[in-house]
This record gives sequence, C-alpha cells and structure tokens, in this order.
Amino acid sequence: MTIRIVTDSACDLPDELVRAHGIEVVPLSITFGDETLVDREQLGVDEFWTRLTTMKGVPQTAAPSIGAFEQAFRRLIAEGATGIVCVNLASALSATMQSAELAARSVTDVPIEVIDSESATIGIGLMAVAAARLAEQGADLATVTAAVRSQVARTRIFGALDTLEFLKRGGRVGAAKALVGEVLSVKPCITVRGGKIDEAGKVRTRSKALAWLLGALDQAKDPELLMVFHGLAEDAPEFIEKVQARFPGVELVTGVLGPVVGTHTGPRAIGVGWVESA
Repeated sequence: MTIRIVTDSACDLPDELVRAHGIEVVPLSITFGDETLVDREQLGVDEFWTRLTTMKGVPQTAAPSIGAFEQAFRRLIAEGATGIVCVNLASALSATMQSAELAARSVTDVPIEVIDSESATIGIGLMAVAAARLAEQGADLATVTAAVRSQVARTRIFGALDTLEFLKRGGRVGAAKALVGEVLSVKPCITVRGGKIDEAGKVRTRSKALAWLLGALDQAKDPELLMVFHGLAEDAPEFIEKVQARFPGVELVTGVLGPVVGTHTGPRAIGVGWVESA
C-alpha cells in the first residue's frame, strides 16, 4: 500500500522538505491589482516580499480550484498511490477545504481522506510532515488519517507580529483596532485556535514580543519537531538560536513565510509551532 500526502501552499513548507517526503502541494493564488500569480509556480517567496513591502494596494489570496486538487489526486494515483490523505488550510479561513472535498468526491479510484487542519502555515506543515513520515514507514490509510486527525487538537501555533496593518488590510481586524495598536505601538501576539486567529497577548516593544513568543514556546512538552518561520525578520537568526538553546537535540525546521500567510501577517512576523504529545 502506498499512501501519499497532499496539502496546499499555505503550509509554508520549504521546497526541500516537500521533495524529501514526496508531499504534493496544491498552490493558492495571489492577486496584485490586475495580476494573478500562482503561489510557488509563478510567485516565489522573495518576489512576494518585495512586492508586498513596496506596493500601495492590498494583495488578495484565492483558494485553489476543484480542478487543481483533482489533477493532483489523479497524478498521485498514476504514480501508484493506493490512498491519499489531504490536509488543508482551516475551512474557517479559506475555501481551500471545500475545493479539496469536492475534488475528492469526483475521484473514486482510491480512497481519499480530506482533513481540516483547523490551522494555518506551520500548523498545516507539521501535520503534513508527520503524515508523510508515517506513510514512509508503511502505515496504512486508516493509521495515517487517525494520526493527523489526532494532531489537529494538539497543534500549537503562536506568532508575534510587528504591526496590525496587514491583518487590517486583509479584513482580519477592524481599522479602529489597528489604529489604536499603531498609536500605542502595540506588538500583537496571536495564536490560531479552531481555525481562527485569536489575540493571545499585547506588548509594547519588539524585544518583549519575542520574549513572549519564547515564553509561549516553553509550554511545549517533549516536542519531537519544532518549526520557526518568519516574514524576513532580521532578528530571526538570533531568535532561532535561543530556540535551539532551549530545546537541544529537538528537530527544528526553519523557513520564511510564504505569500498566503505573509499577506496577512506582514513583514517581520515570527511564528512558532509544535504538536503536543498525545
């Protein structure tokens, strides 16, 4: 039995990790004005951040089409997949789950399990990697599916943003709240719970925001895998060193936030993620 893993580009997994585990990534698209680009295929991470920080308008993200997921499923089946697990961006945040579910209904060659991660960015990435590693060990579809579903409630994501401006642009927070945050120089701290972005704390300086994030990370109990991703934050290397010092010997995956999530977090955001032990 060959189980393959599918996810979407909101997972933010580095290309090398995707290739290493044979994970299929279905891309969302990003629209800058009148120009729509396919994430990872037509729009790379570096170009995205250059555009985001220099443009005046607000980029928009769009879910993959049903056909994009169907093509991915059929491609994996042609390669020998006997079952597919597809874990996606939270349904509360995007129509991506709906596209994946509808595509799965039209592909009946092999069983396909579509799972709502109830998360975003590295939360999805953590589940996709865990699923792929189980599949590599020979686990069957039911085992991989159960493991991913179990991780949904145990996945922890925390982030420190430099500003509320980009959440305001994307309609995630109101203009009044963003203005108050700007006037008070608040550095918002967020988490993703049940597929929704929630405020988890407020501090006044960047150093305190990163200290808060390290404190949130201290909640992790014996994690097997940690992820730290950022929006081209110049202080990310120093932060990552502190994480490594706190968790010596724990596998740590680092990277840069991609267009789907970066559109809403803005530059200099730093996020951490892990899965609580069962």
